[in-house]
Amino acid sequence: MSRFALIKSVIGPVMRLMFRFRVEGAERIPASGPVILAGNHLTFIDSMILPLVVDRQVFFIGKDEYVTGKGLKGRLMAWFFTGVGMIPVDRDGAGAAVAALNTGRRVLEEGRVFGIYPEGTRSPDGRLYRGRTGIARLTLMTGAPVVPFALIGTDKLQPGGAGLPRPGRVTVRFGEPMEFSRYEGMDRDRYVLRAVTDSVMTEVMRLSGQEYVDMYATKAKAA
Repeated sequence: MSRFALIKSVIGPVMRLMFRFRVEGAERIPASGPVILAGNHLTFIDSMILPLVVDRQVFFIGKDEYVTGKGLKGRLMAWFFTGVGMIPVDRDGAGAAVAALNTGRRVLEEGRVFGIYPEGTRSPDGRLYRGRTGIARLTLMTGAPVVPFALIGTDKLQPGGAGLPRPGRVTVRFGEPMEFSRYEGMDRDRYVLRAVTDSVMTEVMRLSGQEYVDMYATKAKAA
């Protein structure tokens, strides 16, 4: 049994009991081939929940600090996150954006599922912020469809993204696949990249019911 299968079979039921998952539209995720899952990001446990509610293994970028922690807690986090599909990247380095883009492209070209939070960071206040255009570049470079998703309720269970989450209800809602083949070969056109990104974020907003803010979350956090 793979580590991913072991985590889903052992830890999955515990988390389902704790968070009472309501999953809507998971059948919209293609059963094979490259797929981009793009959604909102409210708190730390989002990246623990998403891989457990999707049948296929979801690969995603994570902070390298998640796998370099010390002690038992650090080892358990590293075991869990690398087991479910997290690929550690130094997201604070000068080439972080390029490294993340190249990693996502490689995953998709291997016919796998790549998960991404287009906001680039957790929402500071529960609202949905402007998406970064890396999501658009990935779909245009690889031809992979984008399945938008929304995590609902995770911020209520782990406010501020710190500490142990409390039990409660979490809804994970998936939308219809979106494809952008009409823009093939235009992955360097900034107007096209912005249009594609905004269309994805519009779907995420519709699924989540969040208020939209036309500002990058990093700028809001720095204010």
